[in-house]
Amino acid sequence: MRARRKERPLTVHHLNQLLLICSLVLLVAVAAVRISSRSGLPSLLLYLGIGVAMGQDGIGDVHFDNAELTQVIGYASLVVILAEGGLGTKWKEVRPALPAAAVLSTVGVAVSVGVTAAGAHYLVGLEWRQALIIGAVVSSTDAAAVFSVLRKVPLPSRITGVLEAESGFNDAPVVILVVAFSTAGPVDHWYVLLGEIALELAIGAALGVAVGWLGAYGLRHVALPASGLYPIAVMAIAVAAYAAGAMAHGSGFLAVYLASMVLGNARLPHWPATRGFAEGLGWLAQIGMFVLLGLLVTPHDLLDDTWHAVLIGLVLTVVARPLGVVLGMLPFRLPWQEKALLSWAGLRGAVPIILATIPMVNGVEDSQRIFNIVFVLVVVYTLLQGPTLPWLARKLRIGGGSAAADLGIESAPLERLRGHLLSVEIPKDSRMHGVEVGELRLPAGSAVTLVVRGGESFVPLPTTVLRRDDELLVVATDPVRDAAEKRLRAISRGGKLASWLGTDGETHQS
Repeated sequence: MRARRKERPLTVHHLNQLLLICSLVLLVAVAAVRISSRSGLPSLLLYLGIGVAMGQDGIGDVHFDNAELTQVIGYASLVVILAEGGLGTKWKEVRPALPAAAVLSTVGVAVSVGVTAAGAHYLVGLEWRQALIIGAVVSSTDAAAVFSVLRKVPLPSRITGVLEAESGFNDAPVVILVVAFSTAGPVDHWYVLLGEIALELAIGAALGVAVGWLGAYGLRHVALPASGLYPIAVMAIAVAAYAAGAMAHGSGFLAVYLASMVLGNARLPHWPATRGFAEGLGWLAQIGMFVLLGLLVTPHDLLDDTWHAVLIGLVLTVVARPLGVVLGMLPFRLPWQEKALLSWAGLRGAVPIILATIPMVNGVEDSQRIFNIVFVLVVVYTLLQGPTLPWLARKLRIGGGSAAADLGIESAPLERLRGHLLSVEIPKDSRMHGVEVGELRLPAGSAVTLVVRGGESFVPLPTTVLRRDDELLVVATDPVRDAAEKRLRAISRGGKLASWLGTDGETHQS
């Protein structure tokens, strides 16, 4: 009878070692963010590099091959990343881009899957099932890559709106296709897949908007006992939207993105703190997800599939993506320069690598080879596309204007007084500079009670002239809270003549 190996219990010393390793990884990852911002390299490559260095063939020599665990953690991280992206998406910028983003997420994905799969089959020699899986996996643009890269590039809002909305929308149809192609037995007919995609998108969209609206309504009308609970509540609502969508057999990814977008545009209490908390969680999710994916790969197994990955990526980048953009954008009559930029800005990241674990979990033949090809493709073409995007935008003479910074307003509910305390920070380029307090003409029931300037605070008079970098404390009752905030934003954009301009402080000329 063979003796059983005695397992060593987990001690406090082991826990301390684990915490030390995790802390060192996070510190290195934070340093990688700094390197990324200076070099222009996408941060995901540096995080993947950390994971590869810690794993097999690296200095850490950590053997990790649990594809199922990687998929679960990857899905959870993607939920957080989509939530952070949705909270930072401005509705006024993305609203005009929704039709174009919806077409790119459906028609564009279909064209990309077909063309890329044909290239993988005829040029590389993969079987049709494996070729279709690769075509579907790499046709999803990555939300983390898009949100992190595009917000550093001064592009017109209609371009960034299309790309950000597309990255939030196209995960749903791609996941359905990858699961369908990875399931044993014959693949459903195209019209069955099309119906499933449409149904899941509709369910996810409906639940996402409903959960987001209900959550925003509750947070605006119920005062929590501590300001630190608001960021937690917002993220909990976003995660609940994903769970509701997934349990209803809809698109949980679309639900969490739309719910977060509704929350992000609802003027919630303590919004700056909530935004900062979401950004921190987003960075943590990206770091953990990319490091784990780097651990999962075995570097010496990538060499045999490197050129195949480069060839498939060339078909995707030069033929499939541009063709999908051209066909999808036909009804919108975009200039060829913007179509070219949309074609090149279809950034891939961790999402395709996570989706490549689905055939591994389902036991599809050659699934390890599929994962290796996708991994190399993402690394090579992210390294090529990310840093060259600003250069291409300059060459195509596409750039965003120097729009004035939005007025920062943080709201704290005063439940017992049935009012709100608004903290208003005046940006440097705000037209509120030089306006007297009396010229604000706030609605009855609201008033500027305090001005903080240069570290000193004082009670203003109606003739007090506001200056840039001032911080105002405005008290408003519940019925006029929205009107007061709207008036402040109009003054910030239009100055003391805002009453002669539109409600948003922008001129309306024929």
